[in-house]
This record gives sequence, C-alpha cells and structure tokens, in this order.
Amino acid sequence: MSKKNSKDLSATAKKTLKSFEAKQNISDHRIAVRAKDNRLAVIITAAVFIFAGLSQYVYFSFGPGVDPASCVKFTPTPAPTVDGKPALQAPLPTVAGCRDWNGSMTINNAKLGIKITGKEAPQAASNFIDLVNLGFYNGISCHRLTTSGIFVLQCGDPKGDGTGGPGYSFGPLENTPAAAEGVAPTYKKGLLAMARQSNSPTSMGSQFFIIYKDSQIPNDGAGGYTVFGEITSGITGLDKIVAAGVRGGATDGQPKIKTLINSITLK
Repeated sequence: MSKKNSKDLSATAKKTLKSFEAKQNISDHRIAVRAKDNRLAVIITAAVFIFAGLSQYVYFSFGPGVDPASCVKFTPTPAPTVDGKPALQAPLPTVAGCRDWNGSMTINNAKLGIKITGKEAPQAASNFIDLVNLGFYNGISCHRLTTSGIFVLQCGDPKGDGTGGPGYSFGPLENTPAAAEGVAPTYKKGLLAMARQSNSPTSMGSQFFIIYKDSQIPNDGAGGYTVFGEITSGITGLDKIVAAGVRGGATDGQPKIKTLINSITLK
C-alpha cells in the first residue's frame, strides 16, 4: 500500500499505511433406441433429446455446473515469459468454479471458519484455492500486524519478511470496496484481501491480509485491494495475537507472538 494517504485519514493512520506486498465437465450421454416400430423410435428419440437439452439448461443455469467462465469479466495479466519461454504463472480464474468455497484456517491455536468467493473475485479466489491445494500455506508465518489506523494481520509470505511469494504475480484488481470520491473505502472486520505492491494492480501473489477490525484503507494510484473472501467464525481467536501487539512496541511490524498458519482446508 502506498504511504501516500487520503486527506481524510488521521496522522496515526498515515504512519501505518504501507504496501500490502503481498484453478465440469458435463458428461455427454449417448442414448441408443432400438425399436421395431420406427415411429415409436422417432418419438422416443425426440423426447430424449428434449429432456437432455432441458437438463443441460438447468445444470448450467441453476445447478453446480454453472459455467465457470461466466463470472470472469476481466482480462487476466498477460502470461510472462523468461528467455522466450512461458514463466510460472497464476492458475486460470476458472479454478474457483464461479462459486463459494467453505472451509477453515488454523492460525496458532485459533480455528477460523472461512468462505472464499469465487464469483466476486475469480482470479484471486482461484489463486488462493490452488495454493491451498498445494499445501503452500502450511507453516507459513503471518509476518505483519498493524494496530493503529489500519487493523490487519498479513500472512502468506514464505520468506516471512514481506518480500516473498509463489514465484509469480497476477492482476488486475477485483471486487474492491467502493467509497465516495475523496473518502477512503472501509474494509469490514473479517474480510480477506490480497496484498500487493504500492501502485501496482498486477503484483498480487500469495500474501493476503485479515481485517480484524473495520479499517479505512485509502486507494493508491492502482486503486484498492481485492477482497476474495471472509472469516465466517472464530475471529476472536486472533485477539491474543493482536493484544500482544508488535515487536518493539511499534504499531506496524512483526507480531510479538510468533504467528503461523498451521493449515487451511477448503471444499
């Protein structure tokens, strides 16, 4: 996040504002109708096709088989290359399946219920789901806590210093909170949002932050921060970490209590 703040922010909030650096097929069924009565065979065949067509319509329109591409309404970051060859990149935004994913995330002894919103933020949700399935986050630290003006716990950096990631970056921004002109958007308690570099909408990777208290976070030159999910239960389990504060007594830095993501599960 840029250190440049909205005029509406307090001096304390200005000091805390920084860069938040931080994957159905419908099976085709063939129906063979054998009947001595050709007329009956034609009628049966026609009925089968009508039923199949209606089933497909219902499946795609209302059921779990909603076309995952239907919610992707942006142009993903162009695939990077290294020496003319494709580089490691984020999973396709269709991985999230245009649906909600529910599960849990354990941080130290706190078990948090979580929901990942694949429809609202298909690329960020797909990226998170893919990394969870790979076990990427297991044992990774939450390396940053802010306790004044902006209230977040930032996690997901394998280096633990705010500079690490999965080996690729992606964008653009999705599902950023709206606000009146000149007013910093409010990120509600419990939201999960992607961290990124200052003024860069295509610098998201594995780092994300948990808003543990309503926070006004000003947009920078790139815009806001992609919200891809929320904590649905257990957020008070973070109170001990927050209450202990930041190492050295600052309001922005490493949590005084060593904080690790033990596991994340989704379905």
